[in-house]
Amino acid sequence: MKIEIFSDILCPWCFVGKRRIQAALDLFGHQDEVEVVWRSYELGPEAEREPGPTAAKVMETWMDPAAVPARVAQIQGHGRQEGLELNMHLSRPVNSFDAHRLTHLAGKYGRTDAMVERLLHAYHTEALIITDHDVLVRLAEEAGLDAAEARAVLAGDAYADDVRADQERARELGVSGVPSVVIDGRPPVSGVMAPAALAEHLENARSRAGA
Repeated sequence: MKIEIFSDILCPWCFVGKRRIQAALDLFGHQDEVEVVWRSYELGPEAEREPGPTAAKVMETWMDPAAVPARVAQIQGHGRQEGLELNMHLSRPVNSFDAHRLTHLAGKYGRTDAMVERLLHAYHTEALIITDHDVLVRLAEEAGLDAAEARAVLAGDAYADDVRADQERARELGVSGVPSVVIDGRPPVSGVMAPAALAEHLENARSRAGA
């Protein structure tokens, strides 16, 4: 069984979803039969490399500003349920392309999950600037990658085609938001649904495969 997880570092729901997807896999109980593939999905491919307003302030540009505090509180509440600190009043959205390239480098060494985890925590909890190459190299090293190799990747365009291929894959599968989970190529489902519900999707897929 193949599970493709489409996510973006900038998305707080993706951090929540990462926890719920893992809980669903634990409930499912057949992780040895599952191949998990993390896919890059840029929410803001045109975003600047230089940080601007905080994530909470940016929300005021696409929804009623008066409703933003309640919306932020709601998202943070879901984060706390999963043991996460989501500092949307501190984190500042930037272009996530280089960060996604590092997740593909991590895949070369079986460290994708660790790299995604480190990036999500760095952005949402520590409010680090994930376009800063010095920051990214340190995060890569903390995720178990070689710092010199990570720096070399960031200095060039390695894995750029892989990021773009993931985004094309998303279009082919009908993924229009994140986090989205695609099980064996079937229509995407939300990655923030309750773990029990997602585990049921996994069990149904396993039953279909067996049939």
